[in-house]
Amino acid sequence: MTDDKSQLPELRASHADRDRIAEQLRVAAGDGRLTMDELDERLEKALNARTGSELAALVTDLPAVGAAGSDLVAPSAEPKELMRIEVSSGSAVREGRWVVPRAMEVKAGSGSVRLDLTQAVLTAPLLRIDATVRSGSLTIVTKPGIEVVMEDVSVSSGSAKVRHHVDAGSVPTVLRVEVSGSVRSGSITARPPRRSFMDWLRRRQIRFQ
Repeated sequence: MTDDKSQLPELRASHADRDRIAEQLRVAAGDGRLTMDELDERLEKALNARTGSELAALVTDLPAVGAAGSDLVAPSAEPKELMRIEVSSGSAVREGRWVVPRAMEVKAGSGSVRLDLTQAVLTAPLLRIDATVRSGSLTIVTKPGIEVVMEDVSVSSGSAKVRHHVDAGSVPTVLRVEVSGSVRSGSITARPPRRSFMDWLRRRQIRFQ
């Protein structure tokens, strides 16, 4: 009897497999290799992928994150000079290990834009963001070492706020984000990541010990 391994069923993809592919897609989009529509389409397919081959098909034309010869996560990576994000009533998110450009133009009508810098690849000490927000929102998620300045933002009936980390003063600045532009009835907010329920529970337990 012949042992034909080709007849064996393919292993199912795990949550970790999907997360790894999603990160690779976000990094590629941050480097300009994918358009925002392509990113959304491939992320949707990654979320619903059942096998490893279905996931692999989504990144066959992209360099592997951290692969030899790839400049996507290297400290000396050359970032894009300008990244443009425009939403009307939808949403756009940059998170994970995406490569931060030198400058960004963000336009939000009634939609939302979230820039998560907590795991982003920082390749320059300064990021300039020119934002035009109507009734929508722009949220910049930071970590200690990232300083956000909004001195040149004009506000009508909306808001522009920077929420600092508790321990921000003890960490040297690795990235300065200078935000300029205008807000009508919407909002621009720079803040730390939201605490998860487990973070809240651990802090509560420590408080009452």
